[in-house]
Amino acid sequence: MRITSTSCICPVLVCLCFVQRCYGAAHHGSIKVTRNQTKHIEGETEVHHRPKRGWVWNQFFVLEEHMGPDPQYVGKLHSNSDKGDGSVKYILTGEGAGTIFIIDDTTGDIHSTKSLDREQKTHYVLHAQAIDRRTNKPLEPESEFIIKVQDINDNAPKFTDGPYIVSVPEMSEMGTSVLQVTATDADDPTYGNSARVVYSILQGQPYFSVDPKTGVIRTALHNMDREAREHYSVVIQAKDMAGQVGGLSGSTTVNITLTDVNDNPPRFPQKHYQLYVPESAQVGSAVGKIKANDADTGSNADMKYTIINGDGSGVFSISTDKETREGILSLKKPLNYEKKKSYTLNIEGANTHLDFRFSHLGPFKDVTMLKVIVGDVDEPPLFTMPSYVMEVYENAKIGTAVGTVTAQDPDTANSLVRYFIDHNTEEDRYFTIDASTGTIKTAKIFDREETPWYNITVAASEIDNPGLVSHVPVGVRILDVNDNPPELAREYDVVVCENAKPGQVIQTITATDKDNSANGARFHFSLDEGLSLNPNFTLRDNEDNTASILTRRRRYSRTTQDIYYLPVLISDGGVPPLSSSSTLTIRVCVCERDGRVRTCHAEAFLSSAGLSTGALIAILLCVIILLAIVVLFITLRRSKKEPLIISEEDVRENVVTYDDEGGGEEDTEAFDITALRNPSAAEELKYRRDIRPEVKPVPRHHPSSSLDSIDVQEFIKQRLAEADLDPSVPPYDSLQTYAYEGHRSEAGSISSLDSATTHSDQDYNYLGDWGPEFKKLAELYGEIESERTT
Repeated sequence: MRITSTSCICPVLVCLCFVQRCYGAAHHGSIKVTRNQTKHIEGETEVHHRPKRGWVWNQFFVLEEHMGPDPQYVGKLHSNSDKGDGSVKYILTGEGAGTIFIIDDTTGDIHSTKSLDREQKTHYVLHAQAIDRRTNKPLEPESEFIIKVQDINDNAPKFTDGPYIVSVPEMSEMGTSVLQVTATDADDPTYGNSARVVYSILQGQPYFSVDPKTGVIRTALHNMDREAREHYSVVIQAKDMAGQVGGLSGSTTVNITLTDVNDNPPRFPQKHYQLYVPESAQVGSAVGKIKANDADTGSNADMKYTIINGDGSGVFSISTDKETREGILSLKKPLNYEKKKSYTLNIEGANTHLDFRFSHLGPFKDVTMLKVIVGDVDEPPLFTMPSYVMEVYENAKIGTAVGTVTAQDPDTANSLVRYFIDHNTEEDRYFTIDASTGTIKTAKIFDREETPWYNITVAASEIDNPGLVSHVPVGVRILDVNDNPPELAREYDVVVCENAKPGQVIQTITATDKDNSANGARFHFSLDEGLSLNPNFTLRDNEDNTASILTRRRRYSRTTQDIYYLPVLISDGGVPPLSSSSTLTIRVCVCERDGRVRTCHAEAFLSSAGLSTGALIAILLCVIILLAIVVLFITLRRSKKEPLIISEEDVRENVVTYDDEGGGEEDTEAFDITALRNPSAAEELKYRRDIRPEVKPVPRHHPSSSLDSIDVQEFIKQRLAEADLDPSVPPYDSLQTYAYEGHRSEAGSISSLDSATTHSDQDYNYLGDWGPEFKKLAELYGEIESERTT
């Protein structure tokens, strides 16, 4: 099968199309299938030979973006078996077959019905086959070929990353690289010049240039100054077809900013400045500002101000405000108009970050002169000292002089000064001051041990101008006098062993004194000389503010005396010396051989019997167990004697409960109370079936005549006596309730069951005379009587 292409639309491609038509169709543009077969001779059988085929890959070309009214002709398929009689049918399959590409099944002509875009799809793979129209059998095997979409220049170059923002330092050398821009073209870079891009600059000359091939933007001038112009807008164009006429182009904008370098020295706007400062200005306060201008920005404009000389360098200081880059002039010492009325300062402003490439533009500093004029103001009185410290003894009388403060008017008028104490705190009320002399006196008696120091504030003002007030702190130290006797440092628990030896130290004691060390650093210990010599203990002064308690005899007996009392006299070394007496309590205890205390008080008697601690614990546990058993037994006994009547308030309806299960179903006569309800119906005693008697019970005889006349009380007493004497009765108590009231009573029944519907004329007022126990009953019957009356 031969495939022929006849696509020659673009004039530029005339030569290519010619080659394709002639050479391509004859050589590489055809797939030849040679069908060899011999005609049969009459009388001879037909001989078939395998056809010999030669395969040559071929590809068609179709131009993109075809806008003609008719389908675009692509090529032609032809089989060697086609004799032109229409018996061969051509079939086209593959990508776009039937939709984009159609074939004339008789002639084999292929056409493109749609406009194609190479940037979307560059080629299509299809399959062609020739079949016999009558038999639908293939005449040749299926062959594959490619239709390539041929590119035309239909896409302009684009800057995908634009617009651009970039910066370059000012004063850069000519040719300094700024930025490289890149444009992309969607056309085929392997075919013609459709994707060959050339760069050019449309806007931004003569300051910048661009490389036509690489797109690198460079500076085109020397020493571009940011202070003259900072921002530039450069327009770069990219054009395909190598920049030829008819090529497509695209452009982008590059915004270039010149960054600052330190190429401008600071300069003061004036060479001489004058500043007025009142003498009342506070030390440390800012009194003025000064600034040197710098055309640079950022760190290149950072400034440092210094006072290089002048008579005011010791009175004033200058610092730099980093935000405003101003020099802040502050006061180091107080001003006094009466002593000095003006100062002269030479102030220097210099850059802190230097660029030595531009040192030839310097020096990067400037100097100006500042004259400070001191203004006269009416000042408050000035104390001779910034603070005062005074002393006074404790217990001093009220009105004792503590000290004197002095203040003067610093002005030339030298006005008189009045003193007073600011009573802002409670401490200020403990002192008074003479308004004219400034003498401070006590207003109370002080105790150093309570408060050793007082802080007050003294104020001074001019008599002519009371509004001008100055203050000074005054500290008053309370001096100590020996007014507190020494005493024992703590409560001592002194113990002496029964086996102590004479001269043995049993305790070391110390003392304290509320006074300071000058009036109580040295303590003296002794026994009370007014008492007789103690035969049991003595005291030894160790001369280091401690004393030792020693025994004077051998062996002590707790049974004879278990506590001893030892009076101790303690005196200090103050003037005058003070003393106090304290009594030590000494206990006698039983000790181990190594001196450890075993026990004291009553426990020693058990210890003397030779019982160890483990034996004592064992005895204690046995006692506890016995007590627990006794308590458990009592609890069980009480639980069997709980009352059967739950409530005692309602005597008419009692629920009788029995905490005894009895003998079961066989024990039907264990609690037969029929005889009690009607004594005349009493029977002979019947024994319980649930218990086997060990001793034959004593028979009971009741004459029939006596049953008729016996009383219930007598009957119950007989039953109780029989139960006590009967050895076959189990050892438990049984509580029974009997509702039998007897035969008859002459006074009638006292029950209230039948009194609900009758009215009685009984007077119940006498119940109020029976006492508080019957108060509730009297109130109850009193209300009933009142309702009846109503």
